[in-house]
Amino acid sequence: MENKTLWMVRAGRNAAYADDFVEQNFVGIGFMEAAEISTPIDKGILEQRIADSNPTFSAGKVGNVASQVKRFYEELSVGDAVMTYDPSQRLYFIGEIKSNVEQRDHTLARARAVAWTKQVSRDSLTQATRNTLGSILSLFLVRDSNADEVWANAVPAGQETEVVEITPPAQIAGQLDQSVDDIISQAHELIDDQLAALDWEQLQELVAEILRAMGFRAETSDRGPDRGVDVIASPDGLGLREPRVFVEVKHRKGTRVSADQIRAFIGGRQAGDKCLYVSTGGYTKESRYEAERSSIPLTLIDLPKLRSLVLEHYESFSPEGLSLIPLKRIYWPIV
Repeated sequence: MENKTLWMVRAGRNAAYADDFVEQNFVGIGFMEAAEISTPIDKGILEQRIADSNPTFSAGKVGNVASQVKRFYEELSVGDAVMTYDPSQRLYFIGEIKSNVEQRDHTLARARAVAWTKQVSRDSLTQATRNTLGSILSLFLVRDSNADEVWANAVPAGQETEVVEITPPAQIAGQLDQSVDDIISQAHELIDDQLAALDWEQLQELVAEILRAMGFRAETSDRGPDRGVDVIASPDGLGLREPRVFVEVKHRKGTRVSADQIRAFIGGRQAGDKCLYVSTGGYTKESRYEAERSSIPLTLIDLPKLRSLVLEHYESFSPEGLSLIPLKRIYWPIV
């Protein structure tokens, strides 16, 4: 079996059905909203069915679900090896696929019969392989050195697992640091995508929310002809106490702010005013120079800086602010 294609199929969210997989000899996926399926699968039709049944799904999530279903039907084959993880035992179970897709009376009803033959202790694997097997995908192919390591540490199913000395945290610090760096980088990119997807009024309100979280009373400008000021903030909300903060928001993807736009913005400001210019399209070199030489304090905020401000002040956002860009906190081991 060691030379066979090796698939990972997760047993539902948080491996809720790991016992079912092993005791009932199958692996399965859900997505019953995709309705009756025949192969070959037309992914476009499948995506439409999933989208119609789940109007809250983003286009990306619809595409991911469709890809998982299509792969389970068309890429997994009878005779392939498959594995699943039971976190309560810290064991990966490995078996051989024995059937094509069949319907079962189960939450994960799209199923393939499996004969489980081996198991692997998670503690016997290197951190790099653990990270790979920890992919968020419900279904994926285990490749190359990761698959080799799984097979090398596999023992017959049901065999009492030997106590494995877990690698001390100090020895895996570098691997954990690299993993968290990768996750943070990906998270930043996804948050930038969320910010870029806001419409102009939502972005304007987000900027006001950041200022409120910083202790200002901020108001967005009324709809109408652009007056060059989109958000006004001050300690008292009336502009009677300094600092008075004036904000221009430009939300034009791929269009950088020019030096002329910077000059026009600061032209009407006076001593004591503080200015922010927010542009999701970035700034020209000349506009940055114009901001640096301005006699009125002016800070330019691009998309990465905006994301940084959101993350810094997110916990102080109002419920309305949180709804503009929903985020979830995760916890990571410190070593």
